[in-house]
Amino acid sequence: MKYSALLIISLICTINSACKQEKEKTQLPNIIYVLADDLGYGDISAFNENGKIITKNIDQIAAKGMKFTDAHSASAVCTPTRYSILTGRYSWRSKLKRGVLTGKSKALIPNTRKTVAKLLQNHGYHTAFIGKWHLGWDWGLTTDSLGADGWGANDFENMDFAQPVKNTPNDLGFDYAYGHSGSLDMAPYVYVENGKVTAQPNRITVDTAKYTWWRQGPTGADFIHEQVTPNFFNRAIDYVAKREEDQPFFLYLALPSPHTPILPTEEWQGKSGLNPYADFVLQIDDFMGQLMATLDKRGMTDNTLVIFTSDNGCSPEADFKVLGEKGHDPSYIYRGHKADIYEGGHRVPFIAQWPKVIPKGKTTSKLICSTDLMATCADIVDYNLAENEGEDSFSLLPFFEKKQNEIIRKDAIHHSVNGGFAIRVGDWKLIMDAGSAGWSFPNPKQVRALDTLPAVQLYNLKIDPAEANNLQAAQPDKVTALTKLLSTHIQNGRSTKGPIQKNDTFKGDWKQVAFIKE
Repeated sequence: MKYSALLIISLICTINSACKQEKEKTQLPNIIYVLADDLGYGDISAFNENGKIITKNIDQIAAKGMKFTDAHSASAVCTPTRYSILTGRYSWRSKLKRGVLTGKSKALIPNTRKTVAKLLQNHGYHTAFIGKWHLGWDWGLTTDSLGADGWGANDFENMDFAQPVKNTPNDLGFDYAYGHSGSLDMAPYVYVENGKVTAQPNRITVDTAKYTWWRQGPTGADFIHEQVTPNFFNRAIDYVAKREEDQPFFLYLALPSPHTPILPTEEWQGKSGLNPYADFVLQIDDFMGQLMATLDKRGMTDNTLVIFTSDNGCSPEADFKVLGEKGHDPSYIYRGHKADIYEGGHRVPFIAQWPKVIPKGKTTSKLICSTDLMATCADIVDYNLAENEGEDSFSLLPFFEKKQNEIIRKDAIHHSVNGGFAIRVGDWKLIMDAGSAGWSFPNPKQVRALDTLPAVQLYNLKIDPAEANNLQAAQPDKVTALTKLLSTHIQNGRSTKGPIQKNDTFKGDWKQVAFIKE
């Protein structure tokens, strides 16, 4: 009898424990991370009171959640930012020190590195990627060599699209993965679903639109450039509509828009009264409304964390001149644009909605970065990041939980397309370059202009958000202190607390950076 009683008690405890774990799992929030491509801070009307693009659906997400006005992408271009989002690590710590990958590049993130998707997958989430990957994967080849990692149509001759694709999002923690390899202006133009090309190329496409462009290259039978953004949104909406309620999900929806090619569908052409780029933004806004409506219909809104942001600032391809003539500035009050080390290159709109946790209608000016998703998700599932995980990631959960006065991140490091650095601490920003380190004037191609300027730039963003008054000569001690902090963060392999970590291929790739003491 005594043994039977103990057995019964043991069984009850086991059942209760299992029930508790199951309950905890079902209480975890769904997480949807929507990443726009080349969308400027000033292109969302909730962030730009003078803007002419009225994004009513995205504004509603902000009204029901929290708006971050000092949010930054980890880079001023797309591949590095995407790396930082999934790893919680600054991308310049990887082997990619500048620029972006092409459509045929090999995988940038090794399978051994913990990603946000792996972390959540290990805690009971179903994980899905839909959209533009742009972090490389390994195509099937007809020979042993990939050949030049170039842009032209002839660069794809030794690729075998019938073979499985390796080192895909599935190998980095995504249960389901559907998307294309690079930007929508980078061939090859094929969809890859769970490691397999969905339709073999049957043509070489050339852009025919008057106001946009893409590089020619092999194109799958089911790939239509104008329909890529609608396709990704529709698949994301379908994914949410069919999710089981007893398992939390993580959906990473990485849009290829409003990046070039700028392709609003016929329904949206001319709707903004500005130009095709603005039309494209309105189309994205409408789809966001449809996605949120699907959450409402499923009764999932209350316990779903929805984050909407951009991978960097707006591209000049949006046609700043035409937009400016009509009273709209995609960079808002900030200097520069995509690719630049100036604020317009990396200050991005960032909205978080989670009605169960986040008070509605809140705005915070606290500094955050795209690297912060990793630590935030770890905090949500109560996971302690290992020493070599999320080295530059800080949790946003305290902000979500009504602790807006806390200072979670004391500094952030910015990076440009050409590998230029800047560090931000409080109101101060130090740029380790004479110019934009990107595309706007003065840029690295304009050597004569740069030669007449100080080697570094120091701005107080509180009084000079347009970065117009360089204070480096008047504040030499501030320059020295910020330079030292930047060098320390780089050398330590991390900006969070913990043991020193290694940067990938540190020596050699970094010797041109004069402020680093090796």
